Amino acid sequence: MIFRVGIENNNEGYRSIAWALEHPGCYAYGPDSDQALDNLLPAIEEYAAWIEGHERAWFDPQEPELILEETFNDYDITADLDIVEKGEYTVEPFFQYDWKPLTAADLETVLKILAWSRADLLALLQSLSPDQWAFKGEGERWDIAGVVKHIGGADWWYLDRLGLAFPRDDVPKDPLERLEKTRARMLEVLPGLLDVKQVNGLDGELWSPRKVIRRSAWHERDHTEHIRKLVNLK
Repeated sequence: MIFRVGIENNNEGYRSIAWALEHPGCYAYGPDSDQALDNLLPAIEEYAAWIEGHERAWFDPQEPELILEETFNDYDITADLDIVEKGEYTVEPFFQYDWKPLTAADLETVLKILAWSRADLLALLQSLSPDQWAFKGEGERWDIAGVVKHIGGADWWYLDRLGLAFPRDDVPKDPLERLEKTRARMLEVLPGLLDVKQVNGLDGELWSPRKVIRRSAWHERDHTEHIRKLVNLK
């Protein structure tokens, strides 16, 4: 089966991401683009197994053929949109595939992916003790509670890129309340994004409904594993 791939280099300044463009939440990291592409092969198998834990996968992960469609190098800009080595904002990829409007089939898939990833996250959080919520690993930016707040804030931020977020002052400070409120808004607006061909430019970066669901699905799955690793360190 063919998997269309986009490569994002210089993510966080030190790694590459291989995105399976037609499969929200399916991605792989590597120190460079070649390794990320190699790592996508087992990641596709793991992604299919994760789906199979809920229902029969809608694609065949056997003998995947990776088709690299596009490569993008992240870069930093200033508030005046000048490119600099280290700026106030990092511009991340808008692949050609991100132009494609969402279909009803896309919406059905992404709603499942978001529901399953949220269930995984909540199940993990429910198992944490107060000490674990407050645990901050060496070199980490946040404790686990802070990571959870970051996950919830990201949903708000992605919607804000499309001009669809509620007022920023209304974002809850409590981590779990933030998760619930921002995800509820995401689920509320997604049906209205079907067949939308509008692309938004904000802070020097292009955004579309397809890009938003690609990054939202990635972000929650990625940070759920991040928290799981922190818990194992505690």
